[in-house]
Amino acid sequence: MQSWNSFKRIAVRATLALALGAAVTDSATAQIGGRIRGAVGRVAGGRLSLDQLVGGSQPISTSLPDARWAVDSLDNFTPREAKRSMLQLQRTPNGGFVLQPGYWEMHDQSYCLHAGTHGPGGGDGYLYAPPKGSADDAVMSIVRNSVQHPEIEQHDIQTLLWAIVARAKFEDLSTEHKAVASRLLTPRQIASLNRSALDLVPGDQMGALLDRVPGPVRQVVQAESQLRTLLADPTASFQQLEAAAVLTGAVGMGPGSRAVPSGRWSLHPDGYYVRYLPQGYTNTIVQIWVPQGSPAVGKEYDPAAHIAVPGNTARQRLIQSGRVYGNH
Repeated sequence: MQSWNSFKRIAVRATLALALGAAVTDSATAQIGGRIRGAVGRVAGGRLSLDQLVGGSQPISTSLPDARWAVDSLDNFTPREAKRSMLQLQRTPNGGFVLQPGYWEMHDQSYCLHAGTHGPGGGDGYLYAPPKGSADDAVMSIVRNSVQHPEIEQHDIQTLLWAIVARAKFEDLSTEHKAVASRLLTPRQIASLNRSALDLVPGDQMGALLDRVPGPVRQVVQAESQLRTLLADPTASFQQLEAAAVLTGAVGMGPGSRAVPSGRWSLHPDGYYVRYLPQGYTNTIVQIWVPQGSPAVGKEYDPAAHIAVPGNTARQRLIQSGRVYGNH
């Protein structure tokens, strides 16, 4: 069995290399942000601000520069240990797993946290990053608490997550989705989400904004606006929500992208290796390797604290869950 120390040195070198790539990505993101500020300031006489629609405190802000733990040097590496189901591990109250040495796998339910982008595909790889943003606590609570509520359908959980990402008013949700929210969130969390929600933007104002916002950002702003409208409509179906949030068709590399091959490992700060193999935005095969002697032994793998971030920024970031895909 491979030892922890032999791979720790490799990971340190890879992390230093990744830092340089993150700096380049940050620069590209800053350039886009500057263009957005100029555009929004000219829209509708200033009635729509950057903070209201495309800036300020985003509910989930996790992005490629936050994925700082990739281990490029382990590409094409497969642990020697026999692969075992993660369900053999002890579960935690969070719906996570107590890690033990070995090579573990789980096919889980995953959820889209980036409306207006494309789903997984094209051989693009995904990297570990933690949830960040003004609503990260509510997002993680929904995913964690859903493990204790197998009766809640996956599409209802996804609907709540899209409502958070789009900053929709929870008080405008259907009676059914309000009931789901009350099982997965505290009254204080729901009240906080309502306070930070956006009102529906009139079509003429949104049209003026979209005309002046750069393409990749325009798609996100438009998708979030459509989601807010649909979530306030009690007759809207999940298929309509999905059509607004998940783009289809061919897609190139988004601004600030990095070439990340499918199956690239990330070294989690707790000392275990993890990689993500999305089969679609709704489900992901997660593989974890815990070398003998790793400090990760006995620590928790909490799926709700894992966002799989694509190297291609035009694709969706995916939060993982402790629910087995196909069981709900």
